[in-house]
Amino acid sequence: MIFENISAIESLSPVERQTCIGSGGKALCPRRRHRSNMILNPLMLKHMNRLDELEADWVTLNLEDAIAPSRKKEALVNIALFLSHLERSNSCIVVRVNPLELGGEAEIRFLNDFAIDAIRLPKVRSKAEIETALALLPEDRELHISLETKEAFRDLAHWGGIDPRLSTANLGILDLLADLGLPQRLVTQGPGNPTAEAILTRFLVDARIAGLLPVSFMYQDYKDLEGFRRWCEREREMGFEAKACMGPAQVAIANEIFGPDEEALHRAREIKEAFEAASAKGIHGFMHERYGFIDEPIYRDALNLLGES
Repeated sequence: MIFENISAIESLSPVERQTCIGSGGKALCPRRRHRSNMILNPLMLKHMNRLDELEADWVTLNLEDAIAPSRKKEALVNIALFLSHLERSNSCIVVRVNPLELGGEAEIRFLNDFAIDAIRLPKVRSKAEIETALALLPEDRELHISLETKEAFRDLAHWGGIDPRLSTANLGILDLLADLGLPQRLVTQGPGNPTAEAILTRFLVDARIAGLLPVSFMYQDYKDLEGFRRWCEREREMGFEAKACMGPAQVAIANEIFGPDEEALHRAREIKEAFEAASAKGIHGFMHERYGFIDEPIYRDALNLLGES
């Protein structure tokens, strides 16, 4: 826990809490792959106090649609308070701000003084919004985007190369379905709907074209862990490596399913070693006694699996 006891903090008004903001904070996370991205409401102080204990690879503190307008300032102060006293964490920390024109720009400027690893920009519709957000961020912070609009769905593949700090795209599928005029039952009924899978497939491929890590959508029924598991298993088959999560139980499943396959990693290491040894002799295609024919595409696939591409 960050604080031994938060009862005193709970009794303070947002203005009073602001006077308790410290000057510390954890070191920034190195860039890495992630399996689980847990969404957390910063109004829930007991949950905020456990930021140093969570097993999610990333934790996204949500200032946007889960927070009523009258409490957004309180939520922002809570984030600053807990992060300023957070000395260590298993998780990289993201803050999902509001759209730039609805307070997001001021939120980013305020949060730049605290130990966050990335800002997540919601409801993106244009490249210009991304460029504006990047201009507000320090050079050592990442920008994540939420794909929730038909404009972003149309243009995602063309947003590569804007800036290396733009690293991750998160699929907000319910908002996207609403913007497309499609019913939520396409995903709430579980994997197998062809339209839902077409959306997931295009999002995955377009994000990769743009050089971004695609994070699949949050499954809202947090009690239906079997349903969540089915989606994770299907998404891994499709090629996803990460999923948004609601609560520690979903995080545990996502970490398990999207975690490394030790047998596959062993194979990839042997292929990498064999190809590089052969390549040093000018040989770029050869038969391997265990893995059959190995050439450059097979080698590149091994590098992708090892995270060395």
